[in-house]
Amino acid sequence: MIVSMQDKGEALLSKCSKGFKSLVRRKQVDSVHVRREGHQLARKLTALDLTAIGVGTTIGAGVYVLVGTVAREHTGPALTVSFLIAGLAAALSAFCYAELASRCPSAGSAYHYTYICIGESVAWLIGWSLILEYTIGGAAIARGISPNIALFLGGEGNLPAFLVRHTIPQLGVVVDPCAAILVLIVMFLLCAGIKESSLVQTIVTTVNVCAMLFIIVAGGYLACKTGWVGYELHGGFFPFGLNGMLAGSAIVFFSYIGFDAVTGAAEETKRPLRDLPLGIGMTLTLCCILYMLVSVVIVGLVPYYALNPDTPISSAFSANGMQWAAYIVTAGAVTALCASLMGSLLPQPRLLMAMARDGLLPAFFSDISTRTHVPVKSTVTTGMLAAVLAFFMDVSELSGMVSVGTLLAFTVVAISILILRYAPPEEVPLPSSLQQFIDSVRKQLDDDSQSMERKEFNDVDIVEQSPSQSDHGEASIQYPLIEKQFSEDKQNPQRRRNIAVWNIALFCIGVLVLTSAASAEYLPSLVRFSLGTVGAAILLCSLVVLACLNQDEARHSFGHTGGFLCPFVPFLPAACILINAYLLMSLGVGTWIRVSIWLIMGALVYISYGWRHSSLTNAVYVPMAYLDHIYRASSSHQV
Repeated sequence: MIVSMQDKGEALLSKCSKGFKSLVRRKQVDSVHVRREGHQLARKLTALDLTAIGVGTTIGAGVYVLVGTVAREHTGPALTVSFLIAGLAAALSAFCYAELASRCPSAGSAYHYTYICIGESVAWLIGWSLILEYTIGGAAIARGISPNIALFLGGEGNLPAFLVRHTIPQLGVVVDPCAAILVLIVMFLLCAGIKESSLVQTIVTTVNVCAMLFIIVAGGYLACKTGWVGYELHGGFFPFGLNGMLAGSAIVFFSYIGFDAVTGAAEETKRPLRDLPLGIGMTLTLCCILYMLVSVVIVGLVPYYALNPDTPISSAFSANGMQWAAYIVTAGAVTALCASLMGSLLPQPRLLMAMARDGLLPAFFSDISTRTHVPVKSTVTTGMLAAVLAFFMDVSELSGMVSVGTLLAFTVVAISILILRYAPPEEVPLPSSLQQFIDSVRKQLDDDSQSMERKEFNDVDIVEQSPSQSDHGEASIQYPLIEKQFSEDKQNPQRRRNIAVWNIALFCIGVLVLTSAASAEYLPSLVRFSLGTVGAAILLCSLVVLACLNQDEARHSFGHTGGFLCPFVPFLPAACILINAYLLMSLGVGTWIRVSIWLIMGALVYISYGWRHSSLTNAVYVPMAYLDHIYRASSSHQV
């Protein structure tokens, strides 16, 4: 009976171990194999196309309002510095994205990178969060376009009757036909092809940038005439102090969200190793420059306390006798929203396609049109869902959930960089259909290894029996030292990897404790200070250990080589993780409750479908050193 209980216990332990391993199983960089199987999108995008997508997605209409509210309540004339600091903080994530995008240029963006570097379950949650972000973000942007169109035309009364918002009395719901129609137009445009949609995106983004350039040039001219009155104030450049400027940076940071849309089109880029990092860098640089110049002009044109919080730019021009400029500003806001809508709906079908390829979603979402080379079924599904939401729901209260998906993605991408540099995957999954080639290669390499060991053993015997060397005692003394050193060299990499993994985990725990203490204003000061001290100590100690460790040599051959490399590792990814974690913890409790419900729903979907249908369920994991031999063996067999 005792033996039977032990057997049951071992069986249960084995099942638990197998279940846990399935949650952290990692896939291979699959861009090469996707191309072989023919499941590839059309590679038609250049660095300029990617920049247009990134700038269009990033610069929304929010900046046309944000400069007024942030300057009035937080920064004053120091708004420009807040935009600069926020841009530098966003650049930390951009560096991490740039390396992973060039190493793993496939559809799926942060989901794809997380699946390769961290594991399946975390990747699923990131993908599930991004689905929410793109859906709600697209619907919210569409709901914001119709009021701006009405403003441009002089009021809702000038809109066609079928586009005007109206209330359904029985439901008490305000429907927005204009928003739904705009989403459907963008959906059909995306179905037409990536080159066609990127061309329209470029045109719309150019109009938006031209409107911002008008604000900068005309506003700068007016400010020069009036003497830059906004900077001649008694409160100085920092009326709210350093804390106010930093608080403003945290708010305007969200105006840089959108550059990651560039990586969503990675599989449709002609030269991904060069163009993806270039597109990300140009997007962030252009957005930062435009934001800073607009803020310099508007805050200098009118004293910050006199800015209209709702229409700061239009009111600033009107105060200086240029009422007609409001039409140009409104046109800029409309085109900015249209570009953001296109940028928000573009990555989601490709994310669903990537998840369906991996078996985590039904294969329906992975179908690619043979005519347009885009995932039409995924595009229509996501477009219809966003159109329904935009028509029936005011999703402004859910807009905070959009930030959660983005910040979670930024955080895990930075963690992925640390894992890639210090503990990249040693084994890769292959389909079970290659089992015979795997066994053949493994047997051949094992035989070669045994032959090498016998040869080394015979060489040692010859050396030990050599009279010339045994007289001096060199072989008998030196060879054990060489053998010991060889053994240590073989063990040290694994020991270093284990130390690196534990310190990456400890660093994340330290960040979680520190940011939780910093944002938990309801706790007593002493408790917050104690928790913050403990978190900071764990964080710093683990970071120092990582900085002292050598990075893994396998990183040089991981994925596609020769692309962009993130600088200042581990410090840059560590700062990225800390900033994004703090912003996540600073979101409201209500937002986190809604996000938690969504994530629980996602976990249930994964357990009921994704975990069982994953393409890695029956995969065979082999050392990376075997990979080329196995593919050569399978290729020669097919020939």
